[in-house]
Amino acid sequence: MPKKMAAAVLYGKEDVRVEEVDIPSLAAGEVLIRVEAALTCGTDAKVYRRGYHARMITPPTVFGHEAAGTVAAVGEGVSEFAPGMAVVAANSAPCETCEFCRAGRFSLCEDLLFWNGAYAEYARIPARIVQKNLLRLPEGFPFRKAAIVEPLACAVRGVAACRIAVGQDIAIIGAGSLGLMLLQLATRQGARVVVADRKQGPLDVAMRLGAAAVVLADEGDLPELLLDRSPGGRGFPLVIEAVGRVETSAAAVAAVRKGGTVNLFGGCAAGSNLTVDLQRFHYQELSLIATFHHTPASVREAYRLIVEGVIDADNYIVGEVGLSQLPGVLADIAAGRRIHKTIVLPRSAK
Repeated sequence: MPKKMAAAVLYGKEDVRVEEVDIPSLAAGEVLIRVEAALTCGTDAKVYRRGYHARMITPPTVFGHEAAGTVAAVGEGVSEFAPGMAVVAANSAPCETCEFCRAGRFSLCEDLLFWNGAYAEYARIPARIVQKNLLRLPEGFPFRKAAIVEPLACAVRGVAACRIAVGQDIAIIGAGSLGLMLLQLATRQGARVVVADRKQGPLDVAMRLGAAAVVLADEGDLPELLLDRSPGGRGFPLVIEAVGRVETSAAAVAAVRKGGTVNLFGGCAAGSNLTVDLQRFHYQELSLIATFHHTPASVREAYRLIVEGVIDADNYIVGEVGLSQLPGVLADIAAGRRIHKTIVLPRSAK
């Protein structure tokens, strides 16, 4: 095995450089994977714009967290994985000992362990993630499809929290990759889904994936447009906000009907504040919930959906690039020129 590898290193705000770095060494319990396919995501675009992530990244560091690959080496004590195995790793694992883990709320774990390093030829997977969230892939299963396990696991958990009923009318604001995953999962549960977005292209994809109707947000006031599409104009029993902005969160609240639920699935920036009519919330018995991240259970459900072909990652992918092109792709995502996923092939000559 070589001692050096190509990797995308984050140095700060909008400063990503592809350079040669040392291949990570392994401690006991760890696994080194040769990255066959990595995927871009909105979180990585946020990290690119801000130059850091308070919980996950301290630059300079290799980053990226959606990847599938082949086991290249294993640390001492690893028995379930061996070189040559095809695997996919979620990007975190809970401690399972803190009060939140004991209560089954693993996404709130006080010692939630993250890993980054997908945008590289090789990635080191920490021991705890090897134990809890590294999964072996079926022989020959496409790496590009497997790499979507992590974001799909978040969508699985988000939809489960909404307790969708068969025949229920719901609205999803945002037709990015996660919005489309939420759409597919909701329709599988029998919901009639209206999807809103600012761009027609993603809405066309939403219609192809089963949306009952779409709303082009730029054509008017979003709450009014959504209400016009709701049953009897009274609002939706459930609205999922999958953008992560104050204005779309406010639109979600405005478009929910009496007795309904709003899921703030998209994560807003620190310091974001949402003003709501508390009288309306009380007398109309509205519910405001939020779902963050995934759990080992939702990771395995996402894995099942992908491996069984229920969810096809190609529905959310717009192209593929070599590692050298990644900085430009991240700039495009940060500027809103790409909203769906791009495959990054670390060992490609592109």
